[in-house]
Amino acid sequence: MEETKTELQLIKLSEIQSQEVSWLWFPFIPYGKLTIVQGDPGDGKTTFILNIAAKLSKGESLDSGMNFTEPLNVIYQSAEDGLADTVKPRLEQAGADCEKISVIDERIKSLSMIDIRLEEAVIKTGAKLLILDPIQAYLGGGMDNEQIQQAGLANEARDMTKKLAALAEKYQCAIVLVGHMNKAAGNKAAYRGMGSIDFFAVARSVLLVGRVEGEENTRAVVQIKNNLAAFGHPKAFALSEDGFQWLGDYEITADEVLGGIAPKANKMEQAKRLLRELAEANNAMQSNEIFGLADEQGISKRTLENAKKELGVRAKRINNTWYWELDKIRQ
Repeated sequence: MEETKTELQLIKLSEIQSQEVSWLWFPFIPYGKLTIVQGDPGDGKTTFILNIAAKLSKGESLDSGMNFTEPLNVIYQSAEDGLADTVKPRLEQAGADCEKISVIDERIKSLSMIDIRLEEAVIKTGAKLLILDPIQAYLGGGMDNEQIQQAGLANEARDMTKKLAALAEKYQCAIVLVGHMNKAAGNKAAYRGMGSIDFFAVARSVLLVGRVEGEENTRAVVQIKNNLAAFGHPKAFALSEDGFQWLGDYEITADEVLGGIAPKANKMEQAKRLLRELAEANNAMQSNEIFGLADEQGISKRTLENAKKELGVRAKRINNTWYWELDKIRQ
């Protein structure tokens, strides 16, 4: 069969208007692009993204990289959890305004990544965030990761992902694909992710959500890919009987999450301990001296500043030199 020839069309870059990337959550979730949130089943990735959706529905921020003044509309598609008994109760527990969160009805026909109803829903709702959870359920044909690879359909999966990326760009909507990791233990996160490196290639940001060894209720969020900005600092949240609690910055690596390795002493706690120890012998110290001591212990300047804020330490300038007042430190 003769291949249909495609007419050559060239675009001069002089005809393209430059624009900056805008962010739903800097530097983790960009508008107009695809973001992957991946992790092992039961590790909290759905809880994590549902709590982001809940915050956005009220115009609130989960983290410092989010700055909202008005509520945003969200589309959340779940192929694994019931809407009435699981999804809505979890959103309500997170304090969501469910009037701002929509679901495409799949009772008559299941949804796929290239379904025209996705675009129609984004247009009708004006959604700024679209979530597909898990992405494996929206590939069409009901195949899982391994079946896609065995059938040699990775290219088709990539083409579908590219079309979804085009939808995100057209409407400047952030699209988040939630995915289960495959069973290949010890591999790099990129290859353990969605069963196909093609998904990873099309996404501009990839977040790994996983358990923290030795901390039963703590889950880490580590960025393992970012094509648009510098990598974001790892974050963490806690899951308990009281629900979801955002912990913010956390010292852990992707290797520690993937390998089930206990992270080195939490740097935030280490920084607080350093400041408390210094406070025992000093009412105030030069900030440069404190930064030097922290650096010797592998504590970053950013983590030390966060510890300073949490402990209520104030900075004071004397003769062009900054001092940290340690005498009223919160224990």
